[in-house]
Amino acid sequence: MVNLNFKGLNPSEKKTINEIWEHRTEFIQWPAKATLLWEGCVRKREHYSYPDKLKKELKSRGTSIDSRMGNGPAITSFLHAGGIRPKRASNPNKKWNIHHIYNGKFPWPEKGETLHAVEDGKHFTQSAGLVAIHPVAEALSDEYFYFAWLLRYESFLRFYYDPDVVFCKKIDEYGFNVS
Repeated sequence: MVNLNFKGLNPSEKKTINEIWEHRTEFIQWPAKATLLWEGCVRKREHYSYPDKLKKELKSRGTSIDSRMGNGPAITSFLHAGGIRPKRASNPNKKWNIHHIYNGKFPWPEKGETLHAVEDGKHFTQSAGLVAIHPVAEALSDEYFYFAWLLRYESFLRFYYDPDVVFCKKIDEYGFNVS
């Protein structure tokens, strides 16, 4: 594994992150497979109109279409790829958020920038970069470099997905290892 930096973490933060990561199956759900649902789709502030061919495919496979503004297509992609969204403890009518692990935050130090998946049509609906995430773990991923990169490394181990080219030497146009 690459050396993920604990720099800047106090002992309590480090302990909390490690505890959550040790029990990650209780806090993070991954899709069963990597698939790009809708190439060219990016996040927008209006409802989505899915292409007819995609609507037919989703319907034939029993996947519900989420056309809501914001993250609707990413949610659809996650579910279509075999992901499960647990219910929230505080409100069983709501489910865990679908989180883009490449969210434009925490670039690898030698790179200077990182993918912001919601703005890229080859990554917004790429299930390899999506997780259903417990609110506690989501807060950690939005706040700590270390936790965000644990998620990214896990995606690489599961799917060979590395759009920032940190864990491998070469990727295809969709962010997957080809070396």
